[in-house]
Amino acid sequence: MQQVPSGLSAKAVVVGLAAVAVAAGVGLFVGPIGIAPHRAMAVLLDSLPLIEVDSGLSRVHQVIITDLRAPRVMLGLLVGGMLAMSGATFQGAFRNPLADPYLLGVAAGAGVGATLAIVGGASDALLPLAAFGGALVAVGCTFLLGSWQSFRSNFEVSFGQSAATLILAGVAVGSFFAAFQTYIQMREVESLRNIYSWLLGRLSTSGWDEVALLAPYALVCGVLLMAFRSHLDVLALGEEEAASLGLRPRRIRAIVLITASLAAAAAVAVSGLIGFVGLVVPHGVRLVFGVSNRVVVPLSFLFGGAFLALADVLARTAVSPAEIPIGVVTAFVGAPFFLLILRRHTAGYAY
Repeated sequence: MQQVPSGLSAKAVVVGLAAVAVAAGVGLFVGPIGIAPHRAMAVLLDSLPLIEVDSGLSRVHQVIITDLRAPRVMLGLLVGGMLAMSGATFQGAFRNPLADPYLLGVAAGAGVGATLAIVGGASDALLPLAAFGGALVAVGCTFLLGSWQSFRSNFEVSFGQSAATLILAGVAVGSFFAAFQTYIQMREVESLRNIYSWLLGRLSTSGWDEVALLAPYALVCGVLLMAFRSHLDVLALGEEEAASLGLRPRRIRAIVLITASLAAAAAVAVSGLIGFVGLVVPHGVRLVFGVSNRVVVPLSFLFGGAFLALADVLARTAVSPAEIPIGVVTAFVGAPFFLLILRRHTAGYAY
C-alpha cells in the first residue's frame, strides 16, 4: 500500500511551477507566426509599469503577444487548473478514481445554457453567463434530487446522502438536460454549427475579458478547495471516523462538492466543454507525487493548467492556419488514459 505523504513538498511545488512556466513560454513563442523567445519576453516586460524594454518587434507582433497569445495562455492555465482541481476534489470526495467535474450535470447544464443563448442570438459576451447559469441550475437540481428523501422527512435539505445517490442523481439530471439540448438542436438546425463549435471546446479570446471574468471564481474556489483538501484525507477513512475526530462529514462534503462544481461551471462557461482534464491530470499527479489530497489538489491546479496550455498550442498549430477544437486534442490524450485507469480499476487497483 502506498504511503500517504505528510504534506506538500517544496520540490513538488517547484516542479509544478516549472511545468506552468514551460507551458506558458511555449504558448507565447509558438504559433503560425514564430516569435523569438527573448523578443516575446521583452514585449511582456515592456508592458509592465515603470519598465521600458525595446523588443525590436513591429507593433503588429507586439499586439500578437500582448492581446492574443498572452490572454489565451492565461485562460488555458486558469481553465485547465480549475478543471483539474475540481476533478481531484470529486475523486477524493467520492473515493472514486473515475469521477470527473462533469459528474453532477455541469456539462449538460452548461450545454443547455449555451445552446439557448446561441439559438436566441445572444452576443458573445452573454454566452459564458448563459452557460454558467445552465451549469448552476443543473448542479442545483442534482443536489436537490439527491437530498429529496431527507427533504421529505425533515423539511430541510441535507447534502449528506451517500455518494452513490448523488452520482445517480447527477446521471439522471445530466441525461434530462442532454435530451433537452438535443431537442433544441433538432428544432434549430441552422444554429448547429455554432453550437457544436462551443461544445467541442475552445480557448479563443477577444482580449483579457474572459480572463477577468474567470479570475475571481478561480481565486475563491481555489482558496476554499485548498483549505478543505486535508479534510478529504480524513473523509477517506469513513464518516464515522471523521465524525469521531470532530469533523462534520456531510457539511464538509457538501462544501467541497458545491465549490468544485462552481469551479467547473465557471471554467466551462468561458471555454466550452473540454473533457478528460479533470480525469487525467489528478491521476498523473497521484502516480508521481502520492495519493494524499493535500498534495494532489494543489498540484492538479498547476499541472492541469500546464496540460491545457500545451494542448491549446497543439490545437492551433497542428493544422495551421486552421484550428482543431481543443476538446478534440484533450480527448485524443485522455481517452486512452481513461481506458488504462478503467483497466487498472477493474483489475483491483486500490484507489
